[in-house]
Amino acid sequence: MANRVRRSMPILPISIVMQLTELTARQIRYYEEHGLISPARTDGNKRMFSLYDVDKLLEIKDYLDQGLNMAGIKKMFEMASRPQNVMSEPKNLSDEDVRRIFREEMIPGKSFTGKNFRQGDLSRFYQ
Repeated sequence: MANRVRRSMPILPISIVMQLTELTARQIRYYEEHGLISPARTDGNKRMFSLYDVDKLLEIKDYLDQGLNMAGIKKMFEMASRPQNVMSEPKNLSDEDVRRIFREEMIPGKSFTGKNFRQGDLSRFYQ
């Protein structure tokens, strides 16, 4: 069984999670009300937590210890769940890559003042 599947299985009751995280049941329910965690429910409507839920609760606890409020914690989780923007990361182009891009996109009749998506990569060569 894959590690990811094992960690996502809801196997821990709230009493065990309280011991592992040193949080009260009320705190855990509060974080659930705010959508920070989503434990599974049994047929009897009891909460069952996965190891991922425990990790998230410990992360919440760390953020609170650092002085973040609930809005800040929600923002941190929201930012973590967003896909990383590929274009925002700096690119390390080799000299050969720069020359190839310059030949392919800039020289054949294209103006240097035109908007080109590669212009940001090549901006160090012209002003």
